[in-house]
This record gives sequence, structure tokens and C-alpha cells, in this order.
Amino acid sequence: MIEEAGRVVAVESGAVWVETLRKSTCSSCSANAGCGQGLMDKLGVGGQRGYVRALCDLQLRVGDPVVIGVREDLLVRASLLVYLLPLLMFFALAMFAERLALHEPLIIVSGLGGLALAWFIVRWRGRRKADDPALQPVVLRAMLAGPAGPL
Repeated sequence: MIEEAGRVVAVESGAVWVETLRKSTCSSCSANAGCGQGLMDKLGVGGQRGYVRALCDLQLRVGDPVVIGVREDLLVRASLLVYLLPLLMFFALAMFAERLALHEPLIIVSGLGGLALAWFIVRWRGRRKADDPALQPVVLRAMLAGPAGPL
């Protein structure tokens, strides 16, 4: 389970909206100087807040600190669908057009058509699975709030 700490900003029936701080590990990376993400982090773009809707069966209030989680296998499958499928479709349709002995501009258009087809497939699947509770982030636990030291 991939976990992220956050703060409840809104409560719904059976779910909460959680505000998280997007963090970057660029300060510890050896390629920091030559990386675009490292530059964006230095400019302050990396510290944006994100809002996530997470399923919850706990009694929480706005402002409560929580830990939300997403299953690793879901993240891997979603990454493959979003990143690998468009590449495969691009190359498959471009190679198919090349096998048909089409001219280079038509091969390029065929590859771009593969990207567009993959985009429609990803979007269709995302909309179809958007309300599936098994694929949603969940609140794992509420963190203790209050002073950490002696009273």
C-alpha cells in the first residue's frame, strides 16, 4: 500500500476530501543539476497542494490529519495503461502502415492515429471504472492530533 499523509478539507457520506502536499525527492537525487524536475522544484512549482477523494468509514471532521493509501498493483496497472498503451499503439499502427508500403507522411499520421486511439481507450476505461470502490484511495487511519509534549 502506498501511503500519503494529508488533512481532511471536506466530508461526504462515505468519503472525505484530503489535501496533500506534493513532495519531490530532488534534493537527494544525484541528477539534480541536469533535471527539469529539479529546476521546477527550485522554482517552487513542486510544492503544490493536491486534493484527493478517499473512501472512509471513520468519523472524521474537517482539519483532521489522516493517512490515505492506494494499492501498489493498481498504480502499476494504471501506469502501464496510461504510458505504455499509447506507445504500443503508436508503434503498432506506424509499423502496420509501413507494412502496407505507405509513404512516410501517412506512416506518421498512422502513428498519431494510434496515439489518438489509445487516448480514447484510456479515457473510456477511466470513465467506466471511475466509480469502482476497489479502485479508489482509502483512508487508512486518522493520526493523533494535539500537543506531542507533556501538558
